[in-house]
Amino acid sequence: MTGPKFIVLETRSALVVSGGDAEMFLQNLISNDVTKVSAQRAIYATLLTPQGKFLHDFFVAAHPEIAAAYVIETEADRMADLEQRLTMYRLRADVTLEAAPADWEVLAAFGEGAAEALDLEPVEGAAASRDGSVAYVDPRLASLGVRAVGPTEALKVLMADAGISESSNSEYEELRLSLGVPDGSRDILVEKSFPLECNLDDLNAIDYEKGCYVGQELTARTHHRAKIRKRLFPVKSEGPVPEAGLPVTFNDKDIGEMRSGAGQQGLALLRIESLRSAQSEDQPLMVGETAIVPIIPPWLDIEDETSDSAPD
Repeated sequence: MTGPKFIVLETRSALVVSGGDAEMFLQNLISNDVTKVSAQRAIYATLLTPQGKFLHDFFVAAHPEIAAAYVIETEADRMADLEQRLTMYRLRADVTLEAAPADWEVLAAFGEGAAEALDLEPVEGAAASRDGSVAYVDPRLASLGVRAVGPTEALKVLMADAGISESSNSEYEELRLSLGVPDGSRDILVEKSFPLECNLDDLNAIDYEKGCYVGQELTARTHHRAKIRKRLFPVKSEGPVPEAGLPVTFNDKDIGEMRSGAGQQGLALLRIESLRSAQSEDQPLMVGETAIVPIIPPWLDIEDETSDSAPD
């Protein structure tokens, strides 16, 4: 059994939100409860349109050095858009939004014992500050390991002291895909996807008790009253995984679409009713000439879901 490893997440970056109104500012906008963020806990959350459609997902942790400030870890190439959208809501609030220092980066440590090696309890969201950086167990699934944000040199020392060696991005990507976890806008269509069909509530991005936020009304109504027609599922292919965007068919009818993939593993948005029919008939789903096998991950509960009342 190999020990834990880490990679540099070059596609990720961080935004710092500070000021006397920072907590309330974020609390009124994002899908999770910011009051739960502390030096010991980080959260996963989304920013939605007023119609409840996906704009951004990110992690929110307490800043390791600035009191009452937050580190938002998000997609690097879309961070400017996130900052712009948040700024639209700032008005006269005592809030400052700025990119993290240029020498900061984001790491992911994964594999058996990663959390323990970094002196973290292996539960979703467990967090701690480390020499000017912040580390937290992935709030979506603890099996995804630990994320760390901070100055490059501090993170290198952190990993070296924990005995965690550097690995390849492909190894982490295969882990993510095997667990069925989406990777931001690669898998969740901006201004088109609903968070529940991308399993974001099951991945701890939504707090149904926190009160109002942008897009809350439709999200809550779907959760309490509707059935979800389609979901993201991990899939395995017989050959190289088909490209993102290609249609998935069953009995020659389009029933979904491929999203990100690597090797023979990928994610696909599939109609639940069609998936169940394929399983009951022991028939493959097809992407062109390639057969794919969908997998229902143990953390995803679709027992009560059927086909006709969720938003499309």
